[in-house]
Amino acid sequence: MPEKMPTSRVARGAEVGRLVAGRTARNATLRIRMAGRTEALRTALSEKEAVRSAERVVTVLGGLRGAAMKLGQMLSTLDLSFVPDEHREEFHRKLADLQSRAPSVSFADIRRVVEADLGAPMSTLFAHIDEEPFAAASIGQVHRAELHDGRIVAVKVKYPGIDEAVRADLKNLSFYLKLLPTSIPMLSSRAVVDELRRNLEAELDYVTEEATHRRAAALYREHPHFFVPDTVPERCGSEVLTTDFVDAVSFEDIRAMPADVRDRVGETVFRFYIGSLHTLGEFCGDPHPGNVLLSKDGRVTFIDFGLYLRMTPADVAFERDCLRAAIEGRGDDLLAAMSSRGILDPAARVTGQDCLDYVEAAAELSLTDEQVTVTPEMAGACFLLAVDPRSGNFGEMTKQWLPPEHVFSRRADFLTFGILGQLRATGNWGRIAREWLYDEAPATPMGVDIAEWSARWR
Repeated sequence: MPEKMPTSRVARGAEVGRLVAGRTARNATLRIRMAGRTEALRTALSEKEAVRSAERVVTVLGGLRGAAMKLGQMLSTLDLSFVPDEHREEFHRKLADLQSRAPSVSFADIRRVVEADLGAPMSTLFAHIDEEPFAAASIGQVHRAELHDGRIVAVKVKYPGIDEAVRADLKNLSFYLKLLPTSIPMLSSRAVVDELRRNLEAELDYVTEEATHRRAAALYREHPHFFVPDTVPERCGSEVLTTDFVDAVSFEDIRAMPADVRDRVGETVFRFYIGSLHTLGEFCGDPHPGNVLLSKDGRVTFIDFGLYLRMTPADVAFERDCLRAAIEGRGDDLLAAMSSRGILDPAARVTGQDCLDYVEAAAELSLTDEQVTVTPEMAGACFLLAVDPRSGNFGEMTKQWLPPEHVFSRRADFLTFGILGQLRATGNWGRIAREWLYDEAPATPMGVDIAEWSARWR
């Protein structure tokens, strides 16, 4: 990892190019080495090379940060079939490092960014700030600090030069997605490119994120199961975002906890990322494990509101109508709803069954009224099925136009599925979803708590 992050399109593209070229050369060498070997040895060599390739992908994506790192974070929630079964858990762990332990920049550079953005010396802004970051995001790193009044805070600071690096990444995105095209076909999907582009553009805007984060903290301040830390507006700017520090358990540690804890966290995650769209008309569009923590009081802490969406009542009603139609098997009604919304091209050869298949792939958890233990394999297959036309029987559906708010809703479905898979959480997700799809009574004790909170909030 070089001391200075490359920011030009050519330099950043070259880093990924070396990764792709290196993989090609190693594959050719491997084929030569395998000649005449026994089947068992050939298998062992392939697995060893797959692990080495995976490790290098993590190293390069983390070092580049920006869009490259965001891609790694997305992959960390999904099952990756190109990695041998016995090594897959380790690779997921390495990808998970991109959520909190990516290579950091020097504190001297961080100091310059903070002082220039907030217009004061670091000693005036903070009584103390740790020089070593405790977490890393795709466009910045986070330092623990203390204000002069004793308040402990988390200070997220953009990497120097990250705006230029992201602009370069936005031009290189299609190239980045050629990293592992034969192993993960969905990475060749234009939908993935567009999703990453929108995501990164939103994350660069710390001013809007601070206002959204502050709104979410106020909204959930008295919530029995969700917690969002407050911001410190006077210590925020276009390059710096300061919030209350949360003494909480990381997602990786949650994964090692007993099943009942993981199930409870899973239900909380499902209700926060999926349920809030239907119950409040707004939702966080960036579910990934690095944004989920377990507070000491038992509530689940949610951070990072760079991508936050609000829907009109008509948008919410459309989402609900489509899911109800899918649950009830009303393909013709679903086709009619999508057509009237302008989503389907009249010339496309799309049937009601195509629409049912697509919605079922996109929102399977919300449609299944039975106890389900979610696995990474299930989450990865669901994502692949919906974004890769070659993997399903409804290729025409993937060519249709979805309004941005509905694109992000589907994204929230997929990535929430991925988080639940990493937790291996068990629940009757469809029964929970019926609370907001059919206005049914709460399906769990957590649902009762949230219903009581909602009644007070209204």
